[in-house]
Amino acid sequence: MQRGNLDDLLAFVAVGRERSFTKAAAKLGVSQSALSHTIRELEERLGVRLLTRTTRSVAPTEAGERLLRTVAPRFEEIEAELDAVSELREKPAGTIRITATDYAADTILWPKLTKFLRQYPDIKVEVIIDYGLTDIVAQRFDAGVRAGEQVAKDMIAVRIGPDMRMAVVGAPSYFRKRSEPKRPQDLIGHSCINLRLPTLGGLYAWEFEKGDRELRVRVEGQLVFNGTFQMLNAALAGFGLAYVPEDLAQPHFARGRLKRVLEDWCPPYAGYHLYYPSRRQSSAAFSLLVDALRHRG
Repeated sequence: MQRGNLDDLLAFVAVGRERSFTKAAAKLGVSQSALSHTIRELEERLGVRLLTRTTRSVAPTEAGERLLRTVAPRFEEIEAELDAVSELREKPAGTIRITATDYAADTILWPKLTKFLRQYPDIKVEVIIDYGLTDIVAQRFDAGVRAGEQVAKDMIAVRIGPDMRMAVVGAPSYFRKRSEPKRPQDLIGHSCINLRLPTLGGLYAWEFEKGDRELRVRVEGQLVFNGTFQMLNAALAGFGLAYVPEDLAQPHFARGRLKRVLEDWCPPYAGYHLYYPSRRQSSAAFSLLVDALRHRG
């Protein structure tokens, strides 16, 4: 195969994966016009249309989907072999992509990564903040971070954090105007700060448990965020009740800036885990990172 044909196929795979000429061009380091020209030449050479283009989207045709399914895994195998060969270097190297929530990234990943990255300067780590329960295989992440009960059964899960508890909190200024909820159902009458989940664009239902009873409460309020720290700041400002990790709110309890309610409905649960596909070929760099993140408490 000529080198030009290989480059054209790489360009097609990039567009097919990203479903966007803009994103694919940025990833390949070329202009959109050059990338579009490359794809047109490939289609003309093959005599078949590979992509359907509109002003808003790009999608593979039936022929394009077939080529993508066939060719993309081959390139992934080549990339994996090149990574494996690079591991023969004296120093571990490579790029590792991880998806996590902002809270997990700040409290679990970052404290451990600071030491790890200084120890292995040739290893690069990319952390993408996401609450959407991302399909790490489809999005080409090496690993993700989730609470233990959210990890799919077909994944390898490595515990990287201690048990956690959630807390329903509000500022004293809020409780001067509202009575404290005694049961999760009482939250219906309160102004609550919601968390938007990218999955289906829905709002997170607050989860409670006491004994053998489990409840999910859909709350309402004036504010919606897609990040934990913003919810905490809104609660501190007196805009309503927030449902946040206990240790994030803990420093504010002693100072009297936040008050906790429904504590007996928030038992501990499995902490954060790093998860990745069982079929993933572990490079030396990835194995070192997993070991560095592993919880030893």
